[in-house]
Amino acid sequence: MTNQMITAQGLTKTFRSKGQAVEAVRPLDLAVAEGELVAFLGPNGAGKSTTLRMLTTLLPPSAGEATVAGCDIRSDAAGVRRRIGYVGQGNSAGHTQRVRDELLAQGAFYGLGRRETRVRADELIESLELGQVAGRTVQALSGGQKRRLDIALGLIHRPALLFLDEPSTGLDPHSRANLWEHIVDLRRATGTTIFLTTHYLDEADQLAERVMVMDHGAVIADDTATALKSSLAGDRVTLSFATATDAAVAAARIGGEVEPGDARTVAVVERDGSRALPRWIRELGDVDLEVVGATHRQPTLDDVFLALTGRSLREEAAHAQPAEAEGADAHSATVAA
Repeated sequence: MTNQMITAQGLTKTFRSKGQAVEAVRPLDLAVAEGELVAFLGPNGAGKSTTLRMLTTLLPPSAGEATVAGCDIRSDAAGVRRRIGYVGQGNSAGHTQRVRDELLAQGAFYGLGRRETRVRADELIESLELGQVAGRTVQALSGGQKRRLDIALGLIHRPALLFLDEPSTGLDPHSRANLWEHIVDLRRATGTTIFLTTHYLDEADQLAERVMVMDHGAVIADDTATALKSSLAGDRVTLSFATATDAAVAAARIGGEVEPGDARTVAVVERDGSRALPRWIRELGDVDLEVVGATHRQPTLDDVFLALTGRSLREEAAHAQPAEAEGADAHSATVAA
């Protein structure tokens, strides 16, 4: 039987606001197996960061229980902190400190011996390609280099479980791809369990074995990305016609909707659109409705979120409120303390 790295039962967090109780996280049950990479998705304010802070012992739960890396988050918070790595949304290294010195200091926080810390720092500097900047101050690094340093700080003590809270936010596409290449390589080499929050749906789709969607403090979906897209979203097929009249008749026959911005185009959401499209073309041709153009697009995780909540996660990310990140960029050394 697979060992569980994270288990939670009824985990809840309630805050007081203007004399009223606000349930930021409703009774939450979850399980993450050893070695999994799980993506935790949801809009700002959904409760993702609050959940992470409870699991990493930075925030006490109001109710419920959880075991993380074999330790109870209530009775053995120090044990949890010793066994996990945590990379928050902000850069965790001191801006005026040198890269290698930050890694050595982090090793000392975790109680590693000097020789062990030096060896481990050298390993991470090499694997994360920080060798050319190891003697520089953190403030002199690029955004991608700073995030790779954050990953190194979270891994200095070889944790079995790594929490990544929006690790690639603010990076350009090349730096994002480079960062994830390093994370995937390290995970492949070490088998580290990774619990990830991200607004970049392509990351979750391509990298995670399992996707959990959270909204209004509750998990509303939990499955593989492929299964969620297949069961909740469906393919999007569009068919174009010579006239708006043809499009309206076709929409009624195949159960589609005329596109609001193009009266001659019909859109249909179908679980297996690639099989349905030839059938629709034949059926419409039999009643003298000629399809003059067609497109087929497979669903994305944003389509899944839209189907579940009626909102686009991409739009939510584009209008992110600064308050969501408040307190989320706690220095990783705080977890080690």
